[in-house]
Amino acid sequence: MWSLVGLGLALAVGAAAWRRSRAPGGFFDREVYAMNAATHRRYTFVSLAFALYFAVTYARGFEAAGIAGLALYAVIAVFYAASFLQGASDE
Repeated sequence: MWSLVGLGLALAVGAAAWRRSRAPGGFFDREVYAMNAATHRRYTFVSLAFALYFAVTYARGFEAAGIAGLALYAVIAVFYAASFLQGASDE
């Protein structure tokens, strides 16, 4: 169950990061946090790696590993989302 939640979260954040890598960026992610297209692409690849991890843990039935991975990925997702959602109203 938690592996599927992590998989969905990782795919959603990965899609958002990929979309942001194709845009010029807002004030907060570009000027305050110094995030460029390459930074957003790195978050995309990290998210895809976690999505693969969650898919494997779900397929193998390693529920405890899925919970641990979700705890780690949630911190990464919050840091990423906080970096540009603060300036989402800029556009």
